[in-house]
Amino acid sequence: MSQTATLDTRNRRTMVFAFLAALGMLGLGFASVPLYRLFCQVTGFAGTTQRASDADADLAERFAASAGGATYSIRFDANTERDMPWDFKPLQRTDTVTIGQRDMAIFVVRNNSSVPITGTATFNVEPEQAGAYFNKIQCFCFTEQTLQPGQEVRMPVLYYVDAKALDDPNMDEVEQITLSYTFHRALDQDSASEGEGES
Repeated sequence: MSQTATLDTRNRRTMVFAFLAALGMLGLGFASVPLYRLFCQVTGFAGTTQRASDADADLAERFAASAGGATYSIRFDANTERDMPWDFKPLQRTDTVTIGQRDMAIFVVRNNSSVPITGTATFNVEPEQAGAYFNKIQCFCFTEQTLQPGQEVRMPVLYYVDAKALDDPNMDEVEQITLSYTFHRALDQDSASEGEGES
């Protein structure tokens, strides 16, 4: 085989590997957002709370009996995106919860515009390490919320703090956990048409 033919074969092989590597990187780019979201949900990274079932809460409650009634102060924070004409606030700013026991927070939201608006709430927990132990059983943030013009509703969050937090040295200095929400317009909503006639 000539030296030119050998070079051509090597060049083709290099091009195929480069093309496959580029395809792989493109695939990872598309997969990174859902994979990152999954990672955050599993680990509580970046203050991502956990989602729990009633059965999970029952189990946590039984384990929490050994926690001796330890408590955390929970602070509730409510925000709206700049283009969201809603008033949004917690019914009470803070609450003291017993670890492992279910508790409920109520948020009040009102649509101040003259048109129906669908919103979705993003959330996080501070300090970040508390996200792995903050479990929500029911939350308005699990689904989109549509409010009619002038409509005001109360939105509950049913949650508990897992007793495993007591075994985490990173939680030793934590006395208060902040649960924060921000309402945004739903992505599939036509903002331009909604903007007409808003007060």
